[in-house]
Amino acid sequence: MYYPDELVEEVRSKNDIVDVVSRYVKLQKKGANYFGLCPFHNEKSGSFSVSPSKQMYYCFGCGEGGNVFTFLQKYENYSFPEAVKALADNAGVKLPEVEYSEEARRKESKRQKLLEMNKEAAKYFYYQLRNPQGEKGMEYFKGRKLTDETLNKWGLGYANKTSDDLVKYLRSKGYTDAMIQEGGLGSFDERYGMHDKFWNRVMFPIQDSNHRVIGFGGRVMGDGEPKYLNSPETPIFDKSRNLFGLNFARSSRKNQFILCEGYMDVITMHQAGFTQAVASLGTAFTSGQANLLRRYADEVLLAYDSDGAGTKAALRAIGILKEVGLTGKVLHFDPYKDPDEFIKNLGPEEFQKRIDEAENSFLFEIRMLQRDYDLKDPESKTKFYREVAKKLCGFPEEIERNTYIHALDEIYHMGYEDMRKLVVSYAAQTGFASPVTRPKSGIQKKTDPEENAKVVQRRLITYLNDNPALYQKVKKYITIDDFTEPLYKTVVEKMFPALESGSFVAASMISEFPDEEEQKEVAALFNTSIQQIGDQEEESRAFHDTIYEVKKNSYEVAKSQTGSDINALSKVLEGKRLLDELSKTRITLS
Repeated sequence: MYYPDELVEEVRSKNDIVDVVSRYVKLQKKGANYFGLCPFHNEKSGSFSVSPSKQMYYCFGCGEGGNVFTFLQKYENYSFPEAVKALADNAGVKLPEVEYSEEARRKESKRQKLLEMNKEAAKYFYYQLRNPQGEKGMEYFKGRKLTDETLNKWGLGYANKTSDDLVKYLRSKGYTDAMIQEGGLGSFDERYGMHDKFWNRVMFPIQDSNHRVIGFGGRVMGDGEPKYLNSPETPIFDKSRNLFGLNFARSSRKNQFILCEGYMDVITMHQAGFTQAVASLGTAFTSGQANLLRRYADEVLLAYDSDGAGTKAALRAIGILKEVGLTGKVLHFDPYKDPDEFIKNLGPEEFQKRIDEAENSFLFEIRMLQRDYDLKDPESKTKFYREVAKKLCGFPEEIERNTYIHALDEIYHMGYEDMRKLVVSYAAQTGFASPVTRPKSGIQKKTDPEENAKVVQRRLITYLNDNPALYQKVKKYITIDDFTEPLYKTVVEKMFPALESGSFVAASMISEFPDEEEQKEVAALFNTSIQQIGDQEEESRAFHDTIYEVKKNSYEVAKSQTGSDINALSKVLEGKRLLDELSKTRITLS
C-alpha cells in the first residue's frame, strides 16, 4: 500500500520517538538524549541512544539507527506500510482505506497472506472445539480445569480426526496447496496426497507480541506420536525469536517473567493471576528469546520441570540469561513436577510463596554441582571446592565474588578466606584476572586517507544536523560536490536545499531510502560522535578543521582527476582559492 509523502510525514511527526521506543526499551535520560540497552544486539552497558530533538535512535555499539518507522520495522518485523499503519492508529491519523480487490490480494506480500491464512486456521480450530466434533478436546481442557474465559482468551481449539478438514477449509478460502504447505498447515505425500499437518489434537494458537497468529502447537488426544507437535519454521514463524504467551505477559507490569516449558503451564498460571508467564516453543531456550524478555523486564524466574531434563534445561537457561544481562532465579515445585500440577493442588497463594522464595541462580548451579561430589570424602570435597572457585572466577567484580563466597561459606562451611585465596589463585592461572592496563604510548597509528575523508564528511553532516543554522556559514565553502562518498552526496543533495529553506528534518529523510543497510548508514551520518571538549574556542577550532579537511579532500580528489577539461580545471582552482581563504579565517560555532 502506497501512502503520500505528506501523510507519512504527518504520521511520523505525531509519534514522538521517545514515547514509542520506551514501550519496548527501558530508557534513562542522560543530558539531552535517552539511553538504554540496545534491543538489536547483546550488550550490558547502554549504548542505544534516542534523541528527542533529532527524532532518531542510534546504537553506538552495533550501528543500528533510524526513525520511528525503521524502529518498528526492525523490532516488530513490520513492512514499511505496516509500520505507518500502526503509528497512524497510535496517533489517530486516518489513512486511506485499503481496497482488497482480487488484483490487490494477489499483490499482497507472502507474509501478509500467511498471517491471514493462520488467522483463518485459528478460527477453524476454535469453531471445531466448540461443536460436537470437538467434544473430546473440550473434555481434555475441562479436565485441566480451564474456564470458558481462559479457553476464549487463548483461542484454544481442536483439530478433527479427519486428516484433510483444514486443507479443504483453507482451499475454500482461496489458499493454494503451495501456500498451505509453506505455512506449515498441510503436508503432501504420494500415498495420501495433500493432508492436514494437525489432526486429532487440541490446538494452541501461537501469537506474536501483537496478537497475530504465527503458528500452532498441538497435543495429541490418546496415545499417538508425537505427543506434542509444533508448526515448522515459516516466513512468519521463527521459534528462536518468539515466546508463547508473550503477547499477554509483556503488559503484566511485574518487571519479571516466569519462563516455563509447556503451554499448559503458561495458561494455568495466567488463569491463576500470574500473567507474567511465557514458554519457549517446543525448542530449547535461545539467546534470541532471552533478548525478547530483556526488552520488557530485568528478572526471569525459571519454572522448569523438577526432573533431570528440567534441571538440565534450567542450568542451560541460566547461562543464556547471564549472557544478555538478565537476573535469573529458580522456582521449586516439590512435591509436584511442574507449575500446572502445583497450582491445581496447592493454589495461587502457595505458588506466590514459591516466587518469593525463588533460589538465586548461581546458588542453584552450585547446589546441582554438589550432587556430583561426596562432601564426606576429603578428596571429593576438595575437588568440589576447586570447581566452585572456578565458577566464582566468572564474576568480574571483586565485591560480587566476595558476597557469593560469604553466602557459600554459610551453606557449605568452606572457609571464607580459604575460598577467596583459591579464587585469586585460579584467576591468575586461567587468565580470568583482568590484565594490567598500561598507559598508551602516545604514538598514533597512521590513518587511511580514504577512511579519514569519510570521517570528516560524516562529522560535518552531523554538525549541520545538530545545528542547522551553521549551514549559512558553511555554504560559502562547501558544496554538494565536496562530498566524495556516493551515499553521503545523495544525502546532502536532499539536505542542503532543505537547510537553505529551513525545512530540514533528518528523521523524515531516512524513510526515503528503501534499503535497510542504507537506512542504517544514513542514521549513522546524523549521529557521528563529536567530542564535547567543554571549551568554546577549542570546539570552534574542531568545527573549522572539519570544514577545512572536507574541502581539502575534495580539492585533492578533483586535482587527481583533472585532465584537459577547462571546466574541471576551473573547479580545482576555485577549490584551491577557498582552501587558502579557509586557512586564513576561522569559522566558529557561535
